[in-house]
Amino acid sequence: MIRFEHIRKEYKNATPLKDVNGVINDGDIVTIIGPSGTGKSTLLRMINGLEKPTSGKVFFNDEEITADGYDIIKLRRKVGMIFQSFNLFNNMSVLDNLVVPQLDILKAEKNEAREKALDMLKKVGMFQQANRMPSQLSGGQKQRVAIARALVMDPEVILFDEPTSALDPTMVIEVENTIKWLAENHITMVIVTHDMRFAREISTRIFYMDTGEIYEEGTPEEIFDNPKRSRTKAFIANQRIMDIVIDGSDYDLERINTAVSEFRRSQQYSDLLAHNISSVIEELIVQTIFTYKPNAMVKLSLFFDGEKLDYKVKYNGSKFDPVEEVNSLSMTIFRNVTSNYSYQFHDGSEFPNSLKFESKTK
Repeated sequence: MIRFEHIRKEYKNATPLKDVNGVINDGDIVTIIGPSGTGKSTLLRMINGLEKPTSGKVFFNDEEITADGYDIIKLRRKVGMIFQSFNLFNNMSVLDNLVVPQLDILKAEKNEAREKALDMLKKVGMFQQANRMPSQLSGGQKQRVAIARALVMDPEVILFDEPTSALDPTMVIEVENTIKWLAENHITMVIVTHDMRFAREISTRIFYMDTGEIYEEGTPEEIFDNPKRSRTKAFIANQRIMDIVIDGSDYDLERINTAVSEFRRSQQYSDLLAHNISSVIEELIVQTIFTYKPNAMVKLSLFFDGEKLDYKVKYNGSKFDPVEEVNSLSMTIFRNVTSNYSYQFHDGSEFPNSLKFESKTK
């Protein structure tokens, strides 16, 4: 579907892309990761025709979109892009943000465009905000409107440029769940992200960009668990991620504690953060989730950024928010060691209950 050949991009003082080659097939969910300044967003903008390469070619459905005279409107009808800063029309209502592009680009009839826009707002949970202005929305709501605006154009591909980087932690999970919903509906996506946990969870393939090229590509397991090239190994080692699956019916607490100890040795975080991890596992998971859902399967992900620990805890079963539904000593201890807590329930998912929070550092 998308192919780029020997892409090079030169600016006055930098050459972020030197020789980029790659293919994105129908149904792929490709995340592009790598150090800052390695041309990830530049490549995304070239796929959408917002920038032209200094040399090289980009193809969409075997048609060269970088050729002189190419009708870029054809591309706009098939490829949607979600920007880090949302790029909503601030002088238009939420509804008009979805209607006007259909009128301008698809030449749709106004009533048809309006009905389609309202239906899409329902699907992304923004129907009640249809008549609000973007200034009246939270960051997470703006991003969902931006996603809905892309979807009403019936795109074959959606591009995301750091879709959660401008959001507060409590809003990130809303957008992540919306992207997962798109994945479940088989939308081809290309996502530039610094969130390695999300990249691992959502991707079918990963492009690691470095030295002006796609330095290594593979499945999430290949890139995160068994990278082959030196720079990829160094980058992944520095991401400081740990994933544990805990089976409520038959879990091995000693194995879990050993894994956490090894993670601490590799990351060298403080005694306080080590204590907080132990408290989260003991009070949130063992004493609370497994008490109320004794046969639950829990996925615990930790990300250490050098200063603080971010957590994601997901589990199966019916809707259950421990902080809202449980008043116990365990949950008091849990609240005392964590902050920026958020909960989401995504019906139909294998692990529909999802918590995000971070360790307090003082």
